[in-house]
Amino acid sequence: MAIGYLIIQARTAHDALPLSGAQIWITDGGEKSVYHLTTDESGETEKIPLETLDRSLSLDPNFQGIPYISYHVLAFANGFNSVHISGIPILEGETAIQPIEFVPMREKQRIPTVTEIRISAPAVSMSGNRYQTAPDTDPQVLRQVAIPNPITVHLGSPGAAAANVQVSFPNYVKNVASSEIYPTWPEASLRANIYAVITFALNRIYTEWYRSRGYSFDITNNTAYDQYFIYGRNIYESISRIVDQIFNEFVRRQGQNAPYFTSFCNGTTATCPGLSQWGTVTLANQGLSPLQILRSYYPKDVEIAETNIITGVLSSYPGTALKTGSTGLDVQTIQAYLDRIRRNYPAIPAITDETGVFGESTKAAVTRFQSIFSLAPDGIVGKSTWNKLSYLYTSVTRLAELDSEGTSLGIGTVPPSSILRPGSSGQDVITLQYLLNMAAEFNPAIPAPAQDGDFGMETQQSVAAFQSAAGLKPDGIVGPLTWQALYQTYLGIEDIIPPGTDTGYTEYVVRSGDTLWLLAQRYNTTVDAIKKLNNLTDDNLSIGQVLRIPTTESSDGSYFEYVVRPGDTLWLLSQRYHTTVDAIKNLNGLPGNDLSIGQILKIPAAEPAPAPYFEYTVRSGDTLWQLAQRFGTTVDAIKSLNGLRSDVLNIGQVLKIPGN
Repeated sequence: MAIGYLIIQARTAHDALPLSGAQIWITDGGEKSVYHLTTDESGETEKIPLETLDRSLSLDPNFQGIPYISYHVLAFANGFNSVHISGIPILEGETAIQPIEFVPMREKQRIPTVTEIRISAPAVSMSGNRYQTAPDTDPQVLRQVAIPNPITVHLGSPGAAAANVQVSFPNYVKNVASSEIYPTWPEASLRANIYAVITFALNRIYTEWYRSRGYSFDITNNTAYDQYFIYGRNIYESISRIVDQIFNEFVRRQGQNAPYFTSFCNGTTATCPGLSQWGTVTLANQGLSPLQILRSYYPKDVEIAETNIITGVLSSYPGTALKTGSTGLDVQTIQAYLDRIRRNYPAIPAITDETGVFGESTKAAVTRFQSIFSLAPDGIVGKSTWNKLSYLYTSVTRLAELDSEGTSLGIGTVPPSSILRPGSSGQDVITLQYLLNMAAEFNPAIPAPAQDGDFGMETQQSVAAFQSAAGLKPDGIVGPLTWQALYQTYLGIEDIIPPGTDTGYTEYVVRSGDTLWLLAQRYNTTVDAIKKLNNLTDDNLSIGQVLRIPTTESSDGSYFEYVVRPGDTLWLLSQRYHTTVDAIKNLNGLPGNDLSIGQILKIPAAEPAPAPYFEYTVRSGDTLWQLAQRFGTTVDAIKSLNGLRSDVLNIGQVLKIPGN
């Protein structure tokens, strides 16, 4: 009996949040239940064995059938919409990893919706020719070859009204390779095909093939134009580990910078001038290396090049693997990454080694991290582990920053009443862009716009994508229904984000121009305090270095510190933190009301004694938001004072309103 394996990974927000306790049902082709599993604290199930067909069938180009058995997954998690995935291919001896990107339910949504994902047979088994379009004679090109992270994929032909999804570049390559070929093939064959997949995508990016034509995506998943991508499908462990090693390497001709146009087809039912996917198996079995295989189909002078320009990555791999006995700033960086990631992934053990020293506890933390994220668990930080650490660190800190930003912006329970469209600007647009960014963290089909307060094309596209996901008319105009859906989405997300942990410091990534003195001034601390917390022996900083900056609080808890953000005023801050303008000014020695973005303010802590209030009788037409605006308070303050759990008011109801 042939056996393959399956692991389910339940996570959300670009892997920033693992979902423990998710319920997973696995059924066979007849919908008979085979397993009922529950995810652990890392959002992962155990690896389970499943019956399948003999491995040799997937190595035979003349086999006319499907060389595997498919299974289905139905997944539930509290507070999230459900996911049903059909057609997961299980091949003998291979481990299929099925990621499930859960989307939070909206506030007041009683019944979860079900997202349907269907996995089709690999492209290599399909008949028909491929018509991948080569770059024209004068393509628009970028200055450098860069890894786009994320890459935007259009789920249809270029002109089709289909969704765009954003995924990390390594995950895109893993998905395409798993959708194109079989993971049972010889490693040299897998590597040659993965190089072709990577290079094809980078050629589209480098030549701006779609962007220069006015499209809002980088590549499509239509095999008549590009390569096969099935959003939400499983990947294979054998493919995943190769991609993690080489995702920033590509094929080019000697003496040229541009990624070569690596067209390909299956080589049996479809032929083309480029690489034959089935032919690579034959050549690999003859002992050819990946580069030799590539030179068998492309010009003889092609070579493998590497780019270290990866967008969305804080710092590039230093070039030397870190392991037990390593010391220095790079070790300190990965220790800081692991320390922050383990707040979301508590299965990663704490690091007790001296900062900057790679000891046994650092190795244990690295090994557990590698196991959780399907990397070779060798306890060594090579290129693949470094990049995965950087990606996860960016994801978890991005989510934490967005969560705290909602409080800073004063996001309440009542949406703004303004109607926004292209050309609008101001505070409500900033609020809109924030809400879209939060939604985008949990739904790859929603692009995240810049939070600049201007309603341009980027914001309009994001609004339209959100409206489509919410079942609204995708007109790109923000009216009452869109505002309501945005707020319900935001509040639904807030319900599932775990509370943060107070660490006594904040993490900062060093940028060009930073010095210890400037950082000490900006964060109201001292150079010595920063150096001591980070075990620095001198004042030198490196771009991309992660520093711990001490957070200051008065010894008696009478104030806390706040970093001024766009849109802040003394009056807004006084209302938000239940104090007065004069109290803030006196505590900070401010002569006037002007504030600067990035300025550090001391905010008086709220007094333990109850604030004064007066009573108000609710009248027809009253809402909490209107009362908060009328009496200079907040919706949350009124609800807290009255013990209200909802925004519903009744005529004649007597409310306590904060104030004199």
